[in-house]
Amino acid sequence: MAEQKPFDITTNNEVLDTERLLVEFHKRFSDFTEEENARFDAAWHFLCAKTDGLARSCGKPYFLHPMRVASLLAESKLDCDSVISGLFHDILSLDNISREEIRTQFGEAVCKIVSDTSKITGMKINSKTIQQADNIRKMLFAMIDDVRVILVKLADRLDRMRNLKNIDEKSQRLVASEVMDIWAPLADRLGMQSMKNELEDLSLKYANPDVFQHIKAIVAQKKDERASYLEKAVNAIYKGAEKQGISVQISSRAKHFYSIYQKMRKRNKGADELFDLLALRIICTTVPECYTLIGLVHSLWKPMDGRFKDYIAMPKANGYQSLHTTVMCEGKPLEIQIRTAEMHNKAEHGVASHWLYKKGTNRDKVDISSLGIVNQLQELKSQDLSDETFFSQLKNDLLGDEIFVFTPKGDVVQLPAGSTAIDFAYHVHSAVGEKIVGAKADGKIIPITKPLENTQIIEILTNPQAHPTENQLKIVRTSKARQKIHAWLTANEPTFIDKELLAKREAETAAQNAYAQKTQGSRRRRPKLGSQAAADARASRYSGKVLIDNTKNFVITFAGCCSPKPGEPIVGYVSRARGITIHRADCITYHRIQNVESRSVEVAWEQL
Repeated sequence: MAEQKPFDITTNNEVLDTERLLVEFHKRFSDFTEEENARFDAAWHFLCAKTDGLARSCGKPYFLHPMRVASLLAESKLDCDSVISGLFHDILSLDNISREEIRTQFGEAVCKIVSDTSKITGMKINSKTIQQADNIRKMLFAMIDDVRVILVKLADRLDRMRNLKNIDEKSQRLVASEVMDIWAPLADRLGMQSMKNELEDLSLKYANPDVFQHIKAIVAQKKDERASYLEKAVNAIYKGAEKQGISVQISSRAKHFYSIYQKMRKRNKGADELFDLLALRIICTTVPECYTLIGLVHSLWKPMDGRFKDYIAMPKANGYQSLHTTVMCEGKPLEIQIRTAEMHNKAEHGVASHWLYKKGTNRDKVDISSLGIVNQLQELKSQDLSDETFFSQLKNDLLGDEIFVFTPKGDVVQLPAGSTAIDFAYHVHSAVGEKIVGAKADGKIIPITKPLENTQIIEILTNPQAHPTENQLKIVRTSKARQKIHAWLTANEPTFIDKELLAKREAETAAQNAYAQKTQGSRRRRPKLGSQAAADARASRYSGKVLIDNTKNFVITFAGCCSPKPGEPIVGYVSRARGITIHRADCITYHRIQNVESRSVEVAWEQL
């Protein structure tokens, strides 16, 4: 099953003929209706007219990139609105085009996709900093309303990665880092395997060019040897399948470069020392045939322990289904994947394949609610999460690697890689997580702090006297477990201090007080900090009353736990029965108050 080559657009130092490009597009993508073709033609002419004479920073005509993006979406069999939106994905950055113009000529759906895509394009997404978590949050939440927004943006990112050679090296590394941290994992979560692989390979090419070229050279050197070896394996499978009366298609390939790079890092070996770089993919017709073929493969070659995975019975969260096994063939590991043609289309195109199967029926909105990431985002959207919490959940729960384990009843539980029995317990129920004292994996006792492994059957041991601990808070991987443990400790452990939150608030308070002192303009000579004289001098500059928005008409209570003195940094919050309670800024009790941020008010000592 040959893979399509990218839509080739070259300039050859000539003025590009926009009509020729249009003809080439229709020739390549012939499954649109006459009405859809007419709409695309109108969109193309609109784009060319609005960008006439415009060029990119690389010197090439402006319209080439949009045409390539539209072609990528058409390759994925997306609907006409998506493909037109690909043409227009960055057109709103131009001064001579308005949203209303797009809405009037090409419809509300195109206008909405283009508008939301433009917002994402304008965001500076730095996945390394929590400060950018809100931008990433907005981008992902846009996907809930219409996943096509993200599909257009992924096509845009892929085309830019394919043409990244036109920018400087520093910018190349920054873009590659963003793609590796956000866009490649997102493509994976949407089930778009071929796009994810290409994004990873291109990111490696620009982030670590020496390693990329080394792997490329090793793979090229062994090409002839690989061809002979794989041909024998393929012939053996064809012969066995024919005896079983099963018609199959088999394709062979070397694993993509980033996958090889990951193996090199994991095993601390060079590419030339790795042997399991080869893979076969067997496409058949029905699910029973898949299981017949896995039996056939295991009868031909000895399977390697722990390398069989049944993603048909247990699909991945992105909908991916296939049987995976690794066998020893002529003394070398050979990975084999077995799936039906429908599973293969879903594996290659992911969420985009929903439009493929929708065509020819009706034009209702495609339902993608079965995708795990969409449901997770729906839950996140309904929660009031801090940037830290959202960023953590994004990196670990949504875009990180995953494992699948079982309850004793056989229910499948999906968790981030590295999760422990504590995470599992909180996934089952908060009450189970709070009382966990031990765990069993496949019937054997394991430490509750040990990372779980794929396909283990996990049983939780509880005790009514048990409760969460600070050590558990440091160990767990899932945001749910962290939030529940943190909430319990805050409510029940008087000595518990959220050190990260305390440090953040102390820094904010210090900055506010530094600014206040600077604006006072006081040039008085002050005694040495920390002495009683210093405290008396500080207090003498204040009336002892507290201002809130420069007003004193409030019921004020000074906290007895820290007894704030005039001149000391203070904080205040609205208590339920005592008006506004004033604490010292470094008071431990204040920092343990539940939801204190939402109840806090700005306070200051009245100056004389």
